[in-house]
Amino acid sequence: MNAVEIRQEHLTFGGRTLFCAHQSEHCAGPMRFSVFLPSGRGPFPVLLWLSGLTCTEENFMTKAGAQRQAADLGLALLVPDTSPRETGVPGEDEDWDLGSGAAFYLDASEPPWREHYRMESWITSELPAAVSHQFPIDVSRTGISGHSMGGHGALTLALRHPELFHSVSAFSPICAPTRCPWGEKAFSAYLGHDRDAWRAHDSCELIRDGGSVSRILVDQGLDDPFLEEQLRPELLEDACADRGLDLVLRRHKGYDHSYYFVSSFIDDHLEWHAKSLTA
Repeated sequence: MNAVEIRQEHLTFGGRTLFCAHQSEHCAGPMRFSVFLPSGRGPFPVLLWLSGLTCTEENFMTKAGAQRQAADLGLALLVPDTSPRETGVPGEDEDWDLGSGAAFYLDASEPPWREHYRMESWITSELPAAVSHQFPIDVSRTGISGHSMGGHGALTLALRHPELFHSVSAFSPICAPTRCPWGEKAFSAYLGHDRDAWRAHDSCELIRDGGSVSRILVDQGLDDPFLEEQLRPELLEDACADRGLDLVLRRHKGYDHSYYFVSSFIDDHLEWHAKSLTA
């Protein structure tokens, strides 16, 4: 197992916020992530947070204001970067919604992406093993959440790996990436043009195909400029209703797509996860 390098460490509400990296075999290069550890000996349950397009492992830790509540709840936080970096893949830095900062939390099957862009495998196997070896984190008690592209990742990974994730929530998720421009662009590049292969990475299609989780919490701002074209929470609502899944979808007047929205309701999500993970 490749060792974790701690690049920065900051005392935070009695705990520690760490910015880290390690060599990933799945992504064939260095991968970055951040960790918050509350005070105490642990091992702590952990919330895995997946960030949105253009973000890094820093955005959530610096903007969401999650550490205070996580410290009170005894909950660790784990935030992976949103893609590999500086891989040499042609075009990875040309578009803000494809390549660097936009890996969509799946394993690419198409060249030139498939050698490095294997985010699902890294997040579900290699990263948990690395952090549980290095830090007092109990990965058998993991919840998953995220924002925008990361909300898509949280929903799909929870549905694809119910044995790994015991609670799930999302802010402003891309609910049906097979039916929106962001998803169509990314899936065409990473997975090819066979739309049947895309279904396995679309939360609505996964639910219709039999995927299930116990409960889902989603918060969506009604002044979000991406709501109607890219996010489409009504499709998730329909899919859950058809299958009888327990979805709590909260719509908030006046809120947009930013971390101002996330920080306004992050405490609710941390409590949601802590109830499942600390029971």
